[in-house]
Amino acid sequence: MLPAENWQNDDTDALFEAILVLEERDEAAAFFRDLCTRRELEEMSQRWAVVRLLDQGLTYREIAERTGVSTTTITRINQWLRHGTGGYRRALERLRERR
Repeated sequence: MLPAENWQNDDTDALFEAILVLEERDEAAAFFRDLCTRRELEEMSQRWAVVRLLDQGLTYREIAERTGVSTTTITRINQWLRHGTGGYRRALERLRERR
């Protein structure tokens, strides 16, 4: 298993490049549906929902009730939101700018 700091490689870079060339939501939906299982898509969507709800200031209990995600997972997501690489924050900010 690779150490956490060595997660990026040529294959992950190629994946990110492929994502960046998609121009429409429908294109992204088709790409991710081909790439991921339904369960993987559900899990990623749930995590993104947790991020948005944390950003809105909801409590872990409220988020767990709304999403069905365990408070342990919510805690982990919040750690990445607060102390991660900034990916969640950047996406939230860019979405706010579009509105």
